[in-house]
Amino acid sequence: MAKQSIDLTYNKQSMLDFMEFEKIEDNMIIQKKGKRFLMVVECQGVNYDLMSSMEKVGVEEGFQQFLNTLRHPIQIYIQTRTINLEGSLATYREKVRQIEETFNKMQYQYQQMKSANMYTPQDLEKYLFELTKQRNLLEYGRDLINNTEKMSLNKSVLNKKYYIIIPYFSEEISEQKYDYEEVKSIAFSELYTKAQSIIRTLSSSSVGGKILSSKELVELLYVAYNRDESEAFGIDRALQSGYEDLYSTAPDVFEKKIKALDEIIHEQAIELANKAIEKVKSSPEQIAAEKEKNIETLVDKLAEMILSENKEYVGEDIAEKAIEEIKKSKEEGEQANEEVKKTTTRGRKKKTVE
Repeated sequence: MAKQSIDLTYNKQSMLDFMEFEKIEDNMIIQKKGKRFLMVVECQGVNYDLMSSMEKVGVEEGFQQFLNTLRHPIQIYIQTRTINLEGSLATYREKVRQIEETFNKMQYQYQQMKSANMYTPQDLEKYLFELTKQRNLLEYGRDLINNTEKMSLNKSVLNKKYYIIIPYFSEEISEQKYDYEEVKSIAFSELYTKAQSIIRTLSSSSVGGKILSSKELVELLYVAYNRDESEAFGIDRALQSGYEDLYSTAPDVFEKKIKALDEIIHEQAIELANKAIEKVKSSPEQIAAEKEKNIETLVDKLAEMILSENKEYVGEDIAEKAIEEIKKSKEEGEQANEEVKKTTTRGRKKKTVE
């Protein structure tokens, strides 16, 4: 007997049929091709066991009042989640990084104050006290991150969230024909009114409540349909990874290579242009520095040249004697410089021996 083949082809419609809802829009879950709308109220629980007897009675009476005022069906949904501390850790790390930068700046400032010899011991002591406070704050922040990271490894740390689901059916509208946008607007108005009534009634039981936004509804359904994955990947990371796509395509490898080469060419071109500019700018600077360094020698040579070219005007003997005087002065200056260098060298050696 031949086995009957089973068609396991999945498409977008089969996924929607499995999830039992079409889309999330205007803080509502839309089902059954726009015939059923859901709004969800998240409730903040109270610690009933820690209350006094009178407080417990007040909560019970408030909840009884809530049940008596209901005129429409609701569904109470409890979702247990593993606490994800990744967001808190990212915030802590950023805060500690800022504290560390402040501490490093203060530490550098303190060293500058000590070496400047311009501050009194009281000023240094006061600044050291502030520096110590900043160091203690930094150490406390690091310990807090380490403890939170250890806590995040414990998968048994759970948190329960409580929700009240309020439905609305398009059949509740009168027989007059409306288009989809009008039906959606009426459904939102009815659901919002019912949700606010529930929130007000629950407040008498010391239970807070809020209407979930579209993004929060997405997270609620994501955790419900992806229990294991949600512990490792939050909704934000899942969206960034493209989990909402049925398939993804990678860019062509040669396109990626061309883009990388373009970036390298651009960087090297900028570097070469900067080097050329520095070289052009440095040539006159080098010439000026060389002239400044040898200014006395250049002056002597120019003076000798001027005297040689004007011997017939000042007299040949006078010109020759003037040139000799310039050379003599130059030699005496060089000898004086040598004496200064020798004296300085002997002084350094004497200090070294002592």
